[in-house]
Parts: sequence; C-alpha cells; structure tokens
Amino acid sequence: MRTLPEADRDIIRLVGDPLFPRLLEQITATGGCAHPVHLTGHATTRNATTGEILHHYDTRTEPGERLLVRCRNRRASVCPPCSRLHAGDTFHLVRAGLTGGKTVPEQVRERPRLFATLTAPSFGPVHRVTTHPERCHPRRDAGTCPHGAPLSCTAHHTDTDPHIGQPLCPACYDYTGHVLWHAHAGQLWDRFTRATRRTLATTVGIPQSRFPQYARLSFAKVAEYQRRAAVHVHAVVRLDGPDGPHTPPPPWATVEALTTAVQTAARSAAVHTPYSPALGELALQWGTQLDARPLRATVDEGDGLADDAVAAYVAKYVTKSATDTAAGADHRLRTPDDIDALPATPHVRTLMHTCWRLGSLPELEPLRLRAWAHTLGYRGHILTKSRAYSTTYGALRAERAHHQRGPLAEPPGGDTEAQWRYVGSGHTPGAALLAAGIADDITRNHDVVKAETSPTPGSRGWPW
Repeated sequence: MRTLPEADRDIIRLVGDPLFPRLLEQITATGGCAHPVHLTGHATTRNATTGEILHHYDTRTEPGERLLVRCRNRRASVCPPCSRLHAGDTFHLVRAGLTGGKTVPEQVRERPRLFATLTAPSFGPVHRVTTHPERCHPRRDAGTCPHGAPLSCTAHHTDTDPHIGQPLCPACYDYTGHVLWHAHAGQLWDRFTRATRRTLATTVGIPQSRFPQYARLSFAKVAEYQRRAAVHVHAVVRLDGPDGPHTPPPPWATVEALTTAVQTAARSAAVHTPYSPALGELALQWGTQLDARPLRATVDEGDGLADDAVAAYVAKYVTKSATDTAAGADHRLRTPDDIDALPATPHVRTLMHTCWRLGSLPELEPLRLRAWAHTLGYRGHILTKSRAYSTTYGALRAERAHHQRGPLAEPPGGDTEAQWRYVGSGHTPGAALLAAGIADDITRNHDVVKAETSPTPGSRGWPW
C-alpha cells in the first residue's frame, strides 16, 4: 500500500478539523506568510470615556488556541509575501517624500531634490563586467604583484561570470580596510550630511550654526552591496524650509547649490578609526565615484530621474536577500565554522573571517565586528531616513491595521488592553502548502490588476 507524503497526510488532518475554515481565514489574513509568528493571549477594547467593552478577543477560540501574524521579514528569499508587502510600504514611504501624500504636502515636488549615489573607495582591483570589445583590466606589461598574481586581466566577463567582484589578487586586497569602512559607514554618512549643510551655509554666507533657521536637509537612503561586496549608498536628498516639508526653502536653495554642496561634502567627509597597536589609525572616506542627478515628477519635465522610478528602485532593492547581492548571510554567525559552511564566494568568506579576527582586538570591541560578520561588518539598516523626510513604516502599518480591523487593531475612540505571548513560528507541512497556494493566488490577482490598470510612465500608480 502506497504511503501518502507527509504534507498530504497533514492537509487531510487539517481539513478534518472543525476549525479548518478559521485556520484558512488566518492564513489568508497573513497573505500566505511563509513563517508566521504564533501568539496566544487576549485583547479587550473599552470605550475610553465610559469603560464599556467594545470588543474582546481571545485566542482560546482559535485553531490550536493561537493567532497567526505576519513575520514581516523583508527578504524575498525568506518570505515572499511579507517581502512584497514591505516593498509596497517602502515605495510609498520614499514616494511620499518626493511627491507628497501621507501627511507630506505636495509642494515637496517643487523643492530642490537629488538622487545621489556614494560609493566605497577601492580596496584593490577586482574583476568587473565588460562589454565587447572592452576587457577587464587590459594593462600591457603590467607584470605581477608581490604574490605572483598577474596585475592584468584581458578576459571578457559577462554578468553571470563567477569571477565578477573577486580580487585579482586576494593577498593584496585590503580586507581590513574594507571591513573597517563598512563598520564606520554610518558615521561617514553622518559626516557627509553635516558637511553638506556646512557647505551650503558657507556658500550663501550665513553662519553654520544658523543654517537650521533658514533650511532643513531631509533624506532617505538605501544601502546596496556591489558585486565586490562593498556597500554603496543611494539617497534621495531634499532641501526644505526651516520647519521641514511644510515650509518652502529660501531663494538660494536651488538644485545647483544642492548639487555642488553634495559633491563637495562627499569629497571632504572623513572618519578616523580607533587607534590600534596592530593597525594604527585609518582615515576612511567615500570613493571617487559619485553621481548626483536632479529629480523630476514626470517624464515631461526635462532632464533628471522620475520620482516613481526612484521610489520603485529603492523598494525593490530592500527586499533582496544577502545571498542575492554578495552581502554575506541572512543570519548571524556563531563560530568561524559557520563561515566556512556558507555557500559564499571565497572573497565574501574572507571578509567574514576578517570581521572575526578584528573583532578579537580590544580597541575594536565597540564595533561588534563578530556580531556583524554576516553583513561583512556593515552595521546600518538597509533603509534609513531623516525624521522630516516623510511618513514611517509604523504609520503605514497602523493605517493598514485600522483599515483591515483585525483583532490587533484598535477601533476609533477605544482603549485596548492586550496580553500576548510568543509560542512559536512557521507552518506544518500541510499548512505550508496552503499558505503557498494563497500567496500565489494573491500574486496572480495583483498581476491581473497591474495589467489592467498599469500606469503610464510618470503617473501616480504603483509601478510593479
């Protein structure tokens, strides 16, 4: 007699449960989340004035006496449904700071705005993508490095070539500088924004301390790993009046002035590492490659990048996994053996081992390099923004919860008392199949809607 697969047996068990329809409702409510969080507890909502109970919810009536909520993982490799939702939130967060909406006035479209790209410096030559007849490193009579490796490469590398991003000579590559640059990238960005304000103030002849009385610099930035496993930053930079997006900037705040200030700040910003007897003190700066282009609201406004295109690019990037972008691993590493077991390139594993080695130095202990070895020493969030740029992820989630009116949403005029306890995560094999099917249905429905209501370039629709 043929034995049914485990998933099929589990589906038969679930369907036979009297509470199966409610389980299906819960899985649907999470959008088919691949790794939902399981909670037990209760929530009681009372009228804030009279104390009357408006709503009471308890997980004891649920299947397995638990409630499923989204895992909210941003990585598509971990949970595609939550990743898609996060991408949508990111798109609206970034776009609101470009065109208005979500408490941001539409006048921000008229403000000086740039899309800037700042890169890491070179830590050594690496193989790069080429186009015919271009070659990788076509240096005549380049000879070899002290380790015997050739200093030239005459090959044509396609985008799928595994050599892309790998050093010509790993022994010559500055792995220490690479890791320490990652560890200080957040501080370097802070120095860059300060230098931008300082340059603007100096250019127009106002005291640097009084710059906030005239204008405010707002931004949203996303960190992206290049194929050489070095972070570079894409940022939307905007100049507002002193009170943020609700006030216009002064007449001297132009796109040209902002562009010059960004370029000057990128060249001058620097951070020094803590002194180390073994390493000395390193001065860290941005790389020489810098791009700063003005933004435009529609395709009909001349030169510059379109707002929706920029917002869509940022939103799509934040859902990528570490393994998609040569960024290391999606989880923290506990031992050096964990590094060797990863399906990563030798270049990435060497960066991780460098984090582990430098993390043992007492003077570098505050950098917590071992804790961040899985991100190659980079300690920042993938996406960050200034306070006045636009709305927040929390506000977008609260608005969605209020719209859906789920058990965790608080009705208007109510005061909710809740007690929740984490009891697990994930799906049984049968429930995982159900969740995958629901997620596929939602994706197909979204694609149908997109095909029927696809916006024209430069319009206000969601671009994917």
